[in-house]
Amino acid sequence: MESWWGTPCPKLNGKGLMSHAKHPGSFGLMVAQDEKPLLLETDPETFWQTDHYRNYPMLLVRYGTPARERIELYIQRAWWDRARKAQRRAAGMETRP
Repeated sequence: MESWWGTPCPKLNGKGLMSHAKHPGSFGLMVAQDEKPLLLETDPETFWQTDHYRNYPMLLVRYGTPARERIELYIQRAWWDRARKAQRRAAGMETRP
């Protein structure tokens, strides 16, 4: 596992997918900037941000919420967004989840 700002971070092609957050009970997840408002509005119990993340394509995700399937979807999207075409093809994910 590689490091990102001093914490362990899974990366794909040198780009981070998610990371440990300095906020207790949460982790940081890379999401498309245009998807952030939807997640913040529809599930604020799971997805949140501080001013530090406002203009960055990452949201904080609380551990232990009932939104497991939705969180898994956005982890898959973070992977897909960083994957090369050959990697997507090999994973059977030629279209974005």
